[in-house]
Amino acid sequence: MPVIDQVANDYLDDFDFLAIAWKSDLGAARERASELFSDNLRWGIDEDIFRLYGIPGQPASVIVTQGVIVDAWFGAAGDAELRSRLDAALALSS
Repeated sequence: MPVIDQVANDYLDDFDFLAIAWKSDLGAARERASELFSDNLRWGIDEDIFRLYGIPGQPASVIVTQGVIVDAWFGAAGDAELRSRLDAALALSS
């Protein structure tokens, strides 16, 4: 998640970044979020979102552009891969 937080800084005009906690309580999630995220990411707890997007566990990422899922993957992505996926999503929306 620190990679997403860092990369998000360069894409704030193009995307909203949201991190969803799973199988946690609000206090524990808040403490961990304060360690991992800057103001680049919004976060919350919503276990239903994993079911809705067909995500079997964490880490997982979904890119939604104009209400359509344009990319999704299970597992961590490094800086270069994340930027490549975000750039591809931007190209689709322009």
